Amino acid sequence: MATENKNLSVYDKNKIPNAKELRFGIVVSEWNDEITESLYKGAEEALLDCGALSENVIRWNVPGSFELTFGCKKMIQTEKVDAIVAIGSVIRGETSHFDFVCSATAQGIKDLNVTYDVPVIFCVLTDDNIEQSRARSGGKHGNKGTEAAIAAIQMAVLGK
Repeated sequence: MATENKNLSVYDKNKIPNAKELRFGIVVSEWNDEITESLYKGAEEALLDCGALSENVIRWNVPGSFELTFGCKKMIQTEKVDAIVAIGSVIRGETSHFDFVCSATAQGIKDLNVTYDVPVIFCVLTDDNIEQSRARSGGKHGNKGTEAAIAAIQMAVLGK
């Protein structure tokens, strides 16, 4: 497993640009909210820790991960953000629905990155079970939301 013995939340603040002048969007799926709320908290805390102002962090909720693409697109079009973090959690079930949702969500977010000049960071956990999701949303592997927020800062300054 790629994250074996690696905590995703560790970053060197001295190597991250200051986010004080940047505006961020976070679009959060309400599905599997135990996980997505933890991811959101990790992302928000990292942005604030790196200098972002709370009034410059905008949160929108969408019903599920499949809807993240549309939510991010509308945020790009209306909120003048420098970067967006798309937060979701898809946990494998007994049907192929998991594969369709994961593929469509990843492709949709990729398409936004190709179409618009606002980076959209993919923070969608695609795990086999709830234990894996918990381990990556504040558990033994840290918080993928934190990692996504750091990537958002780094990508936001590329275009400035």
